[in-house]
Amino acid sequence: MPMRIPGRAPIPSVPLITNRRDRIMLLENRNAVVYGAGGSIGSAVAAGFAREGARVFLVGRTRESLERVAKEITGAGGRADVSVLDALDEQAVDDHARSVVETAGSIDISFNLVGAGDVQGIPLIDMTTADFSRPIVTRATANFISTRAAARHMVEQGSGVILALDSGSAVGSPMMGGTGPADAATDTLVRNLAAEIGPRGVRVVGIWTAGLPETLSPEKLAAVTGGPAMDDAAFQGLLQHLDGMRMTRRSPTLAQLSATAAFLASDGAGAITGTFVNVTSGMFPS
Repeated sequence: MPMRIPGRAPIPSVPLITNRRDRIMLLENRNAVVYGAGGSIGSAVAAGFAREGARVFLVGRTRESLERVAKEITGAGGRADVSVLDALDEQAVDDHARSVVETAGSIDISFNLVGAGDVQGIPLIDMTTADFSRPIVTRATANFISTRAAARHMVEQGSGVILALDSGSAVGSPMMGGTGPADAATDTLVRNLAAEIGPRGVRVVGIWTAGLPETLSPEKLAAVTGGPAMDDAAFQGLLQHLDGMRMTRRSPTLAQLSATAAFLASDGAGAITGTFVNVTSGMFPS
């Protein structure tokens, strides 16, 4: 039944949409390149783009994980292509971008989500130079190579969206090692690139997110901190602590991050560029 507010015309009820063919998709006929598409965040973002109608080009270093994501996307009626390459190999990235344009006609969205070998949970004064500098050099280089490759094609076609993701640790987060400076480099790249190529029709937008429970496990955390894996009680305690750090008292989800990325890549976000969307559930203000 329609909802009626006293003194106003009734508001028609909106049917629940369960079929992708029954709704307008945000990214219909767009071509999206997702680097690091085999990872937890990359796969969720790629699937989200595909659900919104984009043809997704999945890029990463491990074919098995990419093929798994591609199978899930195509099984749901989407379109996905797989390419195995290293995002630090600029010739391979440039060649791949060229092949996407030759195959699909354009690159409309580019999103780099590759890992950078971050080491966290160790005080800066106890950290080695290699562990500190690795994420800074790796993330800055990979983001530069992939954004440059996409931007060169986007400025020629006069449209496109480049997305970048980091944890927002540049605002000041202790025990994050080189992640904070790496995030600062990403933030600066977003601002400067947006200013340079905005007049040519291309937007550049950053997303901040941190501590998504679905991306965490005791084993993954141990790999980052270099310590032993937590037992289940300690791990659950950590997840509760992360919830408590948020203004909403709830951690963000992969689905929320994916939906945010799809919106930012769409025409509905056409006035947003050179800035960052805070998807931390209020871990810190921005």
